[in-house]
Amino acid sequence: MKSEECARVCRNRLARIGVGGNLLKAVAGVVLLCAAASLSLSAQTFTSLHSFAGTTASDGAFPGWGPLVQGLDGNLYGTTVEGGTTCSFEGAAGCGAIFKITPAGSTSIIYKFCAVGNCLDGLFPEGGLTLNTDGSLYGMTDLGGSVDVGTIFRTSTKGVLSTLYSFNNGTIGSEPLDTLLRASNGNFYGTTQAAGGNGDGALFKINQTGVPTWLQNFDNATIGGAQGDPAGLIEGTDGNFYGVASVGGTGVNPVGTVFMMSPKGAVKVLHTFTGSPDGREPEGTLVLGTDGNFYGTTSQGGATDQGTIFRITPSGFLTILYNFCTVNGCPDGFSPRGGLIQGTDGNFYGTTLGGGTGGAPGTVFQFTSAGTLITLHSFSGLDGSEPFAPLVQHTNGTFYGTTNSGGINGGVGTVFSISLGLTAFVRTLPGTGSVGSTVKILGTNLTVATGVSFNGVSATFTVVPGGSEIKTTVPAGATTGFVTVTTPTGTLTSNVQFVVH
Repeated sequence: MKSEECARVCRNRLARIGVGGNLLKAVAGVVLLCAAASLSLSAQTFTSLHSFAGTTASDGAFPGWGPLVQGLDGNLYGTTVEGGTTCSFEGAAGCGAIFKITPAGSTSIIYKFCAVGNCLDGLFPEGGLTLNTDGSLYGMTDLGGSVDVGTIFRTSTKGVLSTLYSFNNGTIGSEPLDTLLRASNGNFYGTTQAAGGNGDGALFKINQTGVPTWLQNFDNATIGGAQGDPAGLIEGTDGNFYGVASVGGTGVNPVGTVFMMSPKGAVKVLHTFTGSPDGREPEGTLVLGTDGNFYGTTSQGGATDQGTIFRITPSGFLTILYNFCTVNGCPDGFSPRGGLIQGTDGNFYGTTLGGGTGGAPGTVFQFTSAGTLITLHSFSGLDGSEPFAPLVQHTNGTFYGTTNSGGINGGVGTVFSISLGLTAFVRTLPGTGSVGSTVKILGTNLTVATGVSFNGVSATFTVVPGGSEIKTTVPAGATTGFVTVTTPTGTLTSNVQFVVH
């Protein structure tokens, strides 16, 4: 391995696992009575679905930062940073893989990176996958490609992969860590952690054929940077993009920002973190709440310096909602690294890298609309440890996630599910459209569907064989609102409103 490649690999690996020693020390102080109560709750809802085993079992290793994504076929897809094919960069550890897992836990590897000479297809996919309307999946690798600083790829669910773009240390940067955002205009938006105009990474878009466009440079002295940490984007209802930078900003001792970017790349900093009381080092993708505000987490800082949950308005007014590690031993967890998602019940869900009461670092938590944090599961080690990635809610109502270590096959990560009894729902792809445009509806057991409507206006539809997808078009007279699918046993409602424009 070249010296500069080794330095990049070491830097990113330390960002993923370098805190493990401190986490284990913190867990040692947990109260055992709390542990018993937490594990009792976990046993009712938590299922360990798969333990990765690495290259020796032709499996992946270390799922990393990327969230799982539900495909049109109803299965979940994700990436592992290592595992897969043995290659010159990592030897027996492998260069990363793409996997499929059914909701019940049957897992298979569909692609192993560095399958071509000189790893032109990429290696080390740190982020997750993004579903396109045609069912294909888009993602990025941290390294590999034509000059070994990362790629953007497209793959089918069968594992037929095409490299769309190789980063080259140019204007749009290099070494991407995050998950691409598919915007309402059909383009994909992402960030890089290195190179770009200031050496701090860049924000860019790329169309579906692989043509990239530079939008803006990260700058540690102004909007911040994303070195060593994921920093995905989310599209607001106003058409702008929102994200976080984990370092930098303006003022005295800035430690990260929340920013807004226009579709043309103009950036406005909404908030610069200072450490206390507002937290520091925000990580993970923001989530747009049903109230129109954005919600996120900082991995450190706040009242206890162990991370926070915050809310920020589109105009930039930030409120700290929760400080982690409020009890000795951190039974509520600490260092949330993956951000939040909002469930169909209106509550927020996330993971912490450390803390808990299960004997190994990490938790899964619920943060209620009333401002109460409930620890749903504390990891034990055999069921996983140190979750980095955000959760995803499948249309069957169950939450799914990954841990970056732990498990029963050498401690290289797991996939898990956690069920709270939430009902099934449907999700539209895309989430916006005009009258006459094609929309796909994702769901579970849709074969028996008898009707589809857009905010009460009926639409013609076709159920795709397999029962996890419906094809439809936006009907005349439709307005912005929820999409519903009628079945003999009830009505399935979309998790968010479909925007008609």
